[in-house]
Amino acid sequence: MMMSACVENLIVSKPYLLDPSLYLKALKLCRCETLEKQFVLIHGNSVTNGFVSNLQLNNGLVNLCARHGDLKHARKLFDRMPERDVVSWTAMISGYSRCGYHRSALLLFKQMRVEPVRANDFTYGSVLKSCKDLGCLKEGMQIHGCVEKGRFAGNLVVRSALLSLYAKCGKMEDARLLFESMKRVRDLVSWNIMIDGYTATSTADTSFGLFQLMLAEGKKPDCYTFGSLLRASIEVNCLEMVSVLHGFAIKLHFGRSDVALVRSLIVAYAKCGSLANALKLYEGTMKGDLISCTAVITCSAQQNSFTSGAFDIFKEMILMKTQMDEVVVTSMLKICTTTTSISIGRQIHCFALKSSQIRFDVALHNSLIDMYAKSGEIEDAVLAFEEMEEKDVRSWTSLISGYGRHGDIEKAIDLYNRMEHEGIKPNDVTFLALLSACSHTGETEIGWKVFNTMINKYGIKVREEHLSCMVDMLARGGNLEDAYELIRSKNGITSLSSSTWGAFLDACRRHGNVQLSQVAAAQLLRMEPKKPVNYINLASVYAANEDWDNALKTRKLMKETGSCKKAPGYSIVY
Repeated sequence: MMMSACVENLIVSKPYLLDPSLYLKALKLCRCETLEKQFVLIHGNSVTNGFVSNLQLNNGLVNLCARHGDLKHARKLFDRMPERDVVSWTAMISGYSRCGYHRSALLLFKQMRVEPVRANDFTYGSVLKSCKDLGCLKEGMQIHGCVEKGRFAGNLVVRSALLSLYAKCGKMEDARLLFESMKRVRDLVSWNIMIDGYTATSTADTSFGLFQLMLAEGKKPDCYTFGSLLRASIEVNCLEMVSVLHGFAIKLHFGRSDVALVRSLIVAYAKCGSLANALKLYEGTMKGDLISCTAVITCSAQQNSFTSGAFDIFKEMILMKTQMDEVVVTSMLKICTTTTSISIGRQIHCFALKSSQIRFDVALHNSLIDMYAKSGEIEDAVLAFEEMEEKDVRSWTSLISGYGRHGDIEKAIDLYNRMEHEGIKPNDVTFLALLSACSHTGETEIGWKVFNTMINKYGIKVREEHLSCMVDMLARGGNLEDAYELIRSKNGITSLSSSTWGAFLDACRRHGNVQLSQVAAAQLLRMEPKKPVNYINLASVYAANEDWDNALKTRKLMKETGSCKKAPGYSIVY
């Protein structure tokens, strides 16, 4: 209020009518809260008193509006200016760039190039930022050419803006050449841009190597440096490097008051699998911080550990009225799915519906479908699916899998047909869900059709999981010869897991097929020679066919290999 009154006093004073420099002083005193009133007062008086063509005053007015985001008024003033210099153009271009109107910034820069006005370092810095944010590498390179021809080729601000452009566009070779040419002038910002650029292009080793060079030059890292290096550690999943960087930050006297660094450490520890270290930092200073909470909860969901703690953290976030987003809710729903906590999952669903902060994106809807389908609430899963405005392949696959799990093969196939009709291309997981459904329901004919469609129509490579489902389906139906032929044709003898061979052996035992039992047992004994159940199943096949000699030999072989020692059973009741 005092500042506003001071502006008004300056304007009504008589000397002010004759001296435009006093208008400029008044502009510097303007506050954001009362900007519109003050602007109208200053602009109106300047026009009334004949200063409408004063270049310095007009530049001040344009700059004031642009700095405070009022680009509409700024552009009106700019277009009406009888005379414009580099300050006028730069104020407008930087205003557009700062407020995210990058196309407008580029267009205005092109207009400026036609005028007899030369850009300065601030003009180049602003327009290059717009090129970076738009990903306009071609335009940025053209501006780079202008820079090299002018007098700002060695300017640190311009060089840093060019570095940032090349790094953001993934042109790290060009960025490195430019960086090496800056040996005399490069500062910490230049190093940070390069390290972050290498991290973003998944070349973490180069990021760490550049960091060592930076230290050798005597540069002290800041929170941004550590943030980039921690992201590089996540990229290569190197927990040891996260610990080293944490220790180094402590040696440099970075404390828990450095919120950005602590947040980055929590995320890095969580994503690299050290939930314990992430929790220590979280408990110390970052309670209620959205990014930190999300990292801990997401890590809990992925590792299927600390689930009760994740529920407590989510409850704390609600009590502390922390701003929520769909990412943390999606992670909580995943935890509810793995712990079969359907009642809590429903409460979280209701909370999300009531919240104005949470956006129901595809990932959140998919988590709801998955949770309800796996918890036996298939009708609620269908409701969540039908409510989606946009569906991806995972949405369809989750519900198909849900129908299969509930033994409803008809609805699973109908949904698959609808999926194809709507132009959604199924993936290998979709077909795995369908094959699993056919295996559980014994629909051998449908299973063969699905399997052949996957290979012939969509060209999807057969994975071990697909083969396992087919073998299980055929073996359950007594089609042992077909199952073995499929294994041989798809080179499954070397790729099948022991669990699939075990299921095949068990099916051979039930159907009394000695020959194929021997084949399956041979594979199992090669893969798991110490597992007694493999010997027992084979011996049972021989015994069922009254081949007592081979049954006895198998039992003896089990003893000779030391496989007959079973872990004793015990009770937790005491």
